[in-house]
Amino acid sequence: MEDINKQHERFMEMALMEAEKAAHLGEIPVGAIVVANDRIIARAHNLTQRLNDVTAHAEMQAITAAADYIGGKYLTGCTMYVTLEPCVMCAGALAWSQIDKIVFGASDTKRGFSMLEKEVLHKKTKVVSGVKAAEAAMLLKEFFKLKRK
Repeated sequence: MEDINKQHERFMEMALMEAEKAAHLGEIPVGAIVVANDRIIARAHNLTQRLNDVTAHAEMQAITAAADYIGGKYLTGCTMYVTLEPCVMCAGALAWSQIDKIVFGASDTKRGFSMLEKEVLHKKTKVVSGVKAAEAAMLLKEFFKLKRK
């Protein structure tokens, strides 16, 4: 069996590819994938600009795609890999989905769910942070650097 850290890195690489797609579209570069039984069942990236929808975060798009794939609203047995710590809205949606695990890259000290004093995730959801955090943070820095020019 593959070492769990290597597995997290491999799947986060795929989420980073989604984030790069978002950047090429002029979207904030956040990407997400959902994995079930070591298989990717959903891929997504931010689409807030393209859809003119503040809720079209990568996580929300991935939740919808994964639920559609599964044919149900609960993502038990699934892991979401996302390049940036989910915001409070996305964390709430992930809680409702009852996802087993969330693995994220860069922390979001301004809008991330961990800034809350109260836990918003489902009590059984496990969280792994900091996977490929430097790469995810660099994508965001470069994106905003270009936007400010």
